[in-house]
Amino acid sequence: MDQMISQSQTDLPPVTRRAVVDLGSNSVRLVIYEGETRNPVQIFNEKAVLRLAKGMTRTGNLEEAAMAQTETVLHRYAAIARAMGAVPVDVLATSAVRDALNGPDFIRSITARLPDLCVRVLSGEEEAVLSGEGVLCGIPGADGILADLGGGSLELVRLAAGRVGQAATLPVGVIRLADRAGDDPVKARALVSAELETVPFAAEAAGKDLYVSGGAFRALARIHIAQTGYPLNMIHHYTIGREEARDLAGVVSEAGRKLIERMPGVPRRRIEDLPFAAIILRRLLRATGAERVVFSANGLREGWFTRQLSPEIRAQDPLLAASRDLTRGVIRAANLPPALIEWTAPLFAGETQAQARLRAAACWLSDIGSLEHPEYRAEQAFQRVLRQSGMALDHHARAFLALTIALRYEAPADAPFLAPARTLLDMYAAHRAETLGTSLRLAYTLSAGTPNLLGGTNLTLAAGKLTLWLAEANGVFAGDAVLRRLERLAQMLGLEAEIQLR
Repeated sequence: MDQMISQSQTDLPPVTRRAVVDLGSNSVRLVIYEGETRNPVQIFNEKAVLRLAKGMTRTGNLEEAAMAQTETVLHRYAAIARAMGAVPVDVLATSAVRDALNGPDFIRSITARLPDLCVRVLSGEEEAVLSGEGVLCGIPGADGILADLGGGSLELVRLAAGRVGQAATLPVGVIRLADRAGDDPVKARALVSAELETVPFAAEAAGKDLYVSGGAFRALARIHIAQTGYPLNMIHHYTIGREEARDLAGVVSEAGRKLIERMPGVPRRRIEDLPFAAIILRRLLRATGAERVVFSANGLREGWFTRQLSPEIRAQDPLLAASRDLTRGVIRAANLPPALIEWTAPLFAGETQAQARLRAAACWLSDIGSLEHPEYRAEQAFQRVLRQSGMALDHHARAFLALTIALRYEAPADAPFLAPARTLLDMYAAHRAETLGTSLRLAYTLSAGTPNLLGGTNLTLAAGKLTLWLAEANGVFAGDAVLRRLERLAQMLGLEAEIQLR
């Protein structure tokens, strides 16, 4: 038995694992990523809330107790990374360590005790740029201002056409702002306003988006998701309009602790930070003139991760890369999705580039349920696509792809489990998903999931007819299932169905 276990372990392919520690002013977090992929895949994530920057405004130093706790946590993180084969570990120290008088002594103590850790103290600009690159990893076309809020500082970055522009760091993280203002909200508002006036590029977000990252901002998103009954419990890409964001920030900034405690979705460890995060958000909306607030789960750590990748991987389309990664080892024919992309194209003449990318992603995902139990295949595929970890998918894309794949597996159109997707999509997008899902079902019926058989068929639209062309002697014939699905697809397109041999 021991020999069998040993043999099975040696047969496992090697994997690349990378570990990074975000040594922040409020928390210390270890994340371990696996693989060389365009979309970061986390296999371990642990956070300790130590509030390292607490009281630093008054003394200029990190407190001895907080430093001792941090070293203890880092000792554990080094052991975890070593056990998981992810050494050395990069430690990215941010505002608290950067600004503390005893920060250099603290770093020397860490590196002497823990040689597996490669500690780097980031400048404010380096921190801001890495955060910007992390947001672009998950929101590639971001255009506006990124505000990454930590315990010690607020990083602002101009994002334009998917690129990082000007960057600034301001000493108004939630912990430092509370200390500087003496926990007085009126003073806090004045401090934030004064700091934002030093960043002229902030106004370049007028009419664009304000991208917000950091635990305190994400806590505000959780409150809004819980209050509104939003159908998808995901922070990343959660988007609300300017007035909704102002109302949310106004309520939270003026609420007392007891009222905040009773709000749904509130993380308990964020309760004392939330009023100051709300003040900062409201002042940001005023300074930037942004039309929407887009919440991001990405930031500094994902920016660090993308820098470890080759230029070829970084250049991949993140939506298509996520779709391919999700189905690796699951789909039965890896060369079928490209054929499906070409086969379905005649049905969607005039589609936009964004719509074409979603259709291509759906084709890559179309066999994702092949290994599921037939009775639950549609629902399992739907949930897997809707809740996938791919960071480049906004909530509309998730809903569109999940609905498409569920209908490719012939889920009933009124199935209750489809409700989240139908809530997130307008009628036009839902109809497009239904059409694509139905066409994919027809393609698999014709081809048995093989590109060779699919190659003997094609669709054309002309003179009010949807024509399915079949090559003679190719092993494909128009049985009842093919006729039924072709007629259903034609009905959705407002056409008559016919079959022709060629």
